[in-house]
Amino acid sequence: MTFSFARRIQHAPASFLGELFRVSADPSIISFAGGLPSSALIDAEGLSDAARDVFATDPRTALQYSTTDGYLPLREYIAARYRRRLGVPATAGEIQITNGSQQCLDLFAKIFLNAGDRVGVERPGYLGAIEAFSLYEPVFETVRLDSEGPDPGAFEKMLMERPVKFFYGIPNSQNPSGCTYSPGRRREIEGILDGTDTVFYEDDAFGELFFDGKARLPLKRLLPGQAVISGSFSKITAPGMRIGWMYAPQEILTAFNTAKQAADLHSNFLCQQILHRYLTTHDLDAHIQKIVAVYGRQCRLMCDLFDDLMPSLSHTTPEGGMFLTATLPAGLHAMKVFEEGVRQKVAVLPGMPFFVDGGGTGMIRLNFSNADEEKISEGMHRLAGVIKRLS
Repeated sequence: MTFSFARRIQHAPASFLGELFRVSADPSIISFAGGLPSSALIDAEGLSDAARDVFATDPRTALQYSTTDGYLPLREYIAARYRRRLGVPATAGEIQITNGSQQCLDLFAKIFLNAGDRVGVERPGYLGAIEAFSLYEPVFETVRLDSEGPDPGAFEKMLMERPVKFFYGIPNSQNPSGCTYSPGRRREIEGILDGTDTVFYEDDAFGELFFDGKARLPLKRLLPGQAVISGSFSKITAPGMRIGWMYAPQEILTAFNTAKQAADLHSNFLCQQILHRYLTTHDLDAHIQKIVAVYGRQCRLMCDLFDDLMPSLSHTTPEGGMFLTATLPAGLHAMKVFEEGVRQKVAVLPGMPFFVDGGGTGMIRLNFSNADEEKISEGMHRLAGVIKRLS
């Protein structure tokens, strides 16, 4: 028979993720292509203790249905952390627990977008957001990133031409580039947005992972009624628990909660309780310090190896996060690098999926968080051989 799928799925962009999973399944390949945090830094023992504690105290409650907005003590913990770290007056009533921050992208687009509505995104932009938003058939408007953030002239021009429902950005350690908005650029963006009806969607998946341990000023603090933040425990505790959140004004959360309830009733309540027990019995700040110390060393090693082994390639130098990008020699296609790299047992991610309006053929993204220093060294030597051979 012929299946008559909805237009939204027929027009969705092809995903490169299946190819990444295939590559990641081969243990002989050193993969810089994925987006995984380090498995070695997951506190499995601490989370196991928290799980045993939950099952020893009130397991039947933890195993029952719960409310759509999420476990209240966990939401209170998140709000208190915002107040302490970022000086943002968050309350538990402004926090909605989700299945990772990826679900925030889907539900936010679902409540805001009709087919043909305009959405602003960074260029290059996060491929997971592009894929999530594409299902709702928007018109994408891109704003070029430089080392300080979105180009302010292009940003203002985008908003002045026609209405934009929301602009999606990653101000802290952007994926894929690794770049962080400068303080001045954040205030420029605030000034341009102020007085418009465009919401700023601030994806802060990497905001805790700055190598210097210092928090950056969130757009939400500058535009409290006009910005939302999505966050995640995936990068700082365990991605398999799939616990993220949306922090937004109440009017947005009311619609968001309706969409969330229709999608899955509520996020995994057992994991919410285990995570909260872990967070309240362990020192999360000390754990994050361990993570950023390791990631900082691995990032510096990768950058140094680029400079030593492939000095003709320019690359970003992240202040934190998990990714950097590199520009390939003129005329060398990123897909060629990917294909030859897999043959030589090293994988990088071609840049094309990050460019919704075409482009990225001369760029690659590398993940430095999920390979130890020995593998980074060996993988970068393999990559240098690939670049030399193809050039």
